Amino acid sequence: MSNNFSVLSSIIEQRRSTKPALMNGAKIPDEQIEQLLQLADWAPTHTYSEPWRFVVFAGDKVAAFSKLHADLYKANTSEEKFMQGKYDGIIANGAKASHIIVCIMKRSNGKIPVMEETAAVSCAIQNILLGATALDIATLWSTGGMVLHTAMKQHFQLSEDDDILGFLFLGYADEKITGQRKIALADKITWHK
Repeated sequence: MSNNFSVLSSIIEQRRSTKPALMNGAKIPDEQIEQLLQLADWAPTHTYSEPWRFVVFAGDKVAAFSKLHADLYKANTSEEKFMQGKYDGIIANGAKASHIIVCIMKRSNGKIPVMEETAAVSCAIQNILLGATALDIATLWSTGGMVLHTAMKQHFQLSEDDDILGFLFLGYADEKITGQRKIALADKITWHK
C-alpha cells in the first residue's frame, strides 16, 4: 500500500462533525481557509461547470451573520412555531466558530442535471472537510436553521435554480470526536463476479 493511500485513508477515517458549541473560539488563519477553498476548487465537475460558490464569514462577521440567520428564522416563522431556544442556538453557533462558509450550488445551465451539479458541490465540500481534518480544524456541515429556506436564498440573491447546500462551521476544538459505522460494510456492498 502506498504511503499516499495510507495518509488519505487516515484523514478520511478521522473526519468527524464537531458541533460549534464544542469549538473553543480560537481563530483559524485566513490563509488556511484559503488553502481549503483551493482544495474545494479541485472537485470533479461535469463539462467544467464548476458550480460551487462560497461566501466566507470571518472575524466579527461570524457573529453578525449568526444574528442575521437567527433574525431570518424569527421573521419567517409563525408565532406559534417560533422557538426562542432555536433562535438563541442559531446565534450561539457563531460564538465559538472561527469561520462560517456558505456553500452554494450555482446552476451553470439547464443542460447538466441538477443532481450532477449538486454532487459536484458536495464533492467540493468534502474536499474542504478532509483538508480541515488534515489541519486539525474542527468542522460541521449544517443544513439546520434557515439554511434550506427560501429566505436564505433570497438573502444571498440566488436564482430559483441555485441552492444553498449548507453552512460549514470551522474552528478548533479541545477534544477529538470519535466515530463509528453502525451498518457493516459487507451489508452495503453487492459484488457481481
